[in-house]
Amino acid sequence: MNDKRLCMVKKAGNIALNIFYYTSILVFGFILLRVFVFGSYKIPSDSMEPAIIPGDYVLVNKLAYGARLFNLFDAVEGKKVNINRVPGYTRVKNNDVVVFHIPHPNSWDKIEMNMSKYFIKRCIGTPGDTLRIVNGIYTINSFSTMKLGNYHEQRRFGDKPASLLPEGVYNTFPKDSLLNWNIKNFGPLYIPKKGDKIELNRTNALLYKKIIEWEKGYPLLLEDDTLRDKGKPLQTYTFTHNYYFMGGDKVENSQDSRYWGLLPDDLIVGKASRVWKSKDPISEKIRWNRILMKLE
Repeated sequence: MNDKRLCMVKKAGNIALNIFYYTSILVFGFILLRVFVFGSYKIPSDSMEPAIIPGDYVLVNKLAYGARLFNLFDAVEGKKVNINRVPGYTRVKNNDVVVFHIPHPNSWDKIEMNMSKYFIKRCIGTPGDTLRIVNGIYTINSFSTMKLGNYHEQRRFGDKPASLLPEGVYNTFPKDSLLNWNIKNFGPLYIPKKGDKIELNRTNALLYKKIIEWEKGYPLLLEDDTLRDKGKPLQTYTFTHNYYFMGGDKVENSQDSRYWGLLPDDLIVGKASRVWKSKDPISEKIRWNRILMKLE
């Protein structure tokens, strides 16, 4: 009888171990898929209306632009990590809706990567583009016929008197009194691509200081209109990454590249493809008309 009980206990133990083993594999595999292949993000704000509204759950394809490979544990702890990206099947294009890590999670003066903080915006400018905002309308490379972002909202906003806009909304990156860029008239801003070499005159030093510091990994001093690297004047610089200009569709209410500058390629998570679920934040009712809606 004891032998029979012992056999039953061993059999139950083996079953429990097998269940634990296969469950662990499934959980670990799901975590890997969430980190490197796909993601789901709940939209809390209205900065991308009307394309995306609060309460939408957006499916993000991380393979489209290439999955990122990095030390996940160091990244979660807030340490700087080296990121490698496997080849994707497409590139980030103008008007793509993109999910990325907030480039300034702790300070406006320093670009960092926080694994738990994300933005979703539309790509307005890609590496090699020259971007301008003319009376509220985005233009790139002088192609005034290309409609970027929420064009109708930009036109409406362009007709709004500047006197009705709060100072914090009207004044934009890089917040320099000589350039005097603002939400209605901005640029020209060249968006660097990997391998570009630029002269660091006063304007370029202001525009690219933060991303150069991010590439180098330490702060630089801007003194007498000259960028200094460990005390030595930095006359030129060659970029080692690609950069992007991101904008929200709700032009008057979006914390985007107009305010914090350019987005490094390493911070891009993936391409937002569809709204897979949507729930009204107030009533908690499912919005069935938005289920599986493609983002364009």
